[in-house]
Amino acid sequence: MLSYSLRELAKGAIQVDSALAPDDAVWEDGDVRPTEAVRVTGRLSGAGTGRYYFSGAFEGTAAGECRRCLTPVQSVVQGDLHVLFADADDENADEPDVYPLGEGGTTIDLRPSVREQWLLEASSLPLCQPECLGLCITCGADRNRGPCGCSSPSV
Repeated sequence: MLSYSLRELAKGAIQVDSALAPDDAVWEDGDVRPTEAVRVTGRLSGAGTGRYYFSGAFEGTAAGECRRCLTPVQSVVQGDLHVLFADADDENADEPDVYPLGEGGTTIDLRPSVREQWLLEASSLPLCQPECLGLCITCGADRNRGPCGCSSPSV
């Protein structure tokens, strides 16, 4: 659960220690998705009238294929998250770094901001290793396992 009531927040800052599931509706087709829940930790607090600030971090694992040899690759994705939420009528509400309050201005939903930052940090073109030699362009053999024996030019 990464949605918080403004009533609860009016009582004081909220410590966040929650998760964003890989099958959550916030993920879109084509997203680099996590293989398991993304852990989100931090602090959500008031930042003036109609404004709220989240400062925290996230961590998870993404799966993909090496862009050179097509070997399955898992990589840790982590990052910091510093987000401002504001009422729709706030003077800075149309700024790209400001997120609107959800459900008629009664809740803060951290999921869209976590998704956006995840996509910025997750590699859509991972490598199995920095020195990956890739596949032979002639026979398709994995050149990381040794020479293939065909007369393909070195790339």
